[in-house]
Amino acid sequence: MSDNFKSALFALATAVICSLLLTAASSGLKPYQEENIEVDRKKNILKSIGLIEEGRTYTFGTISSMYAENITSMQVDAGGQAVEEGSVSKTGLPIYLYTRDGSVKAYVLPINSRGLWGKIYGYLALESDGSTVSGFTVYQHSETPGLGGEIEKNWFQKNFKGKRIVDHEGNFVSIGIAKPATTAAMSEAEKANYVDGISGATLTGRFLSAGLKEILSEYEPVSIRFRSNEMLLVPQVPEAQEDGQ
Repeated sequence: MSDNFKSALFALATAVICSLLLTAASSGLKPYQEENIEVDRKKNILKSIGLIEEGRTYTFGTISSMYAENITSMQVDAGGQAVEEGSVSKTGLPIYLYTRDGSVKAYVLPINSRGLWGKIYGYLALESDGSTVSGFTVYQHSETPGLGGEIEKNWFQKNFKGKRIVDHEGNFVSIGIAKPATTAAMSEAEKANYVDGISGATLTGRFLSAGLKEILSEYEPVSIRFRSNEMLLVPQVPEAQEDGQ
């Protein structure tokens, strides 16, 4: 057996063994990876309503407990009505209610927007008045570091707090992201619907603005119900009826 053949055989055996070890490690770590993803999702929902303090470390158990104590997850239909538990359809819209003593203090919408280089995922929280932004978070994106990637930074996200999705007459207009020079020239009434953008990341802001408008439009029936004081109490999801009833 030649030295070249031995070397090739050794390299092949090493590659196979390494591949098997990596596959085993990946399979073994998958439950932990899924747990990390789930906890990070819950953490961002809590952060959007101001229950997570910036710079403070939270254990997995603490986040899970805070989420269970404060958040009610459900789905609504196109008219903003709660969907029956057990009959969730592909057209159902997920929503997370921040509840205290049986009343809704804020509601959180999942954000899935197009970005410059890929999808932008996050959460937008609205106060129970159905008009005012309570908070905004981004937990996954593909934007350019130092430019569009600044959407994940606290300094940018906190600019959303207090902004409104309706104009001074109560009409839905969404939240826009504009250049600081543009917002500086706006009236105070107009500024309520805009967030200062990131220098050098105009396209990221443009895509995110369009995505937010599309998502908020989809959830507008829910927001209208909040503005009409129809969802201040935790909705009671109707029980599914038995066949024939």
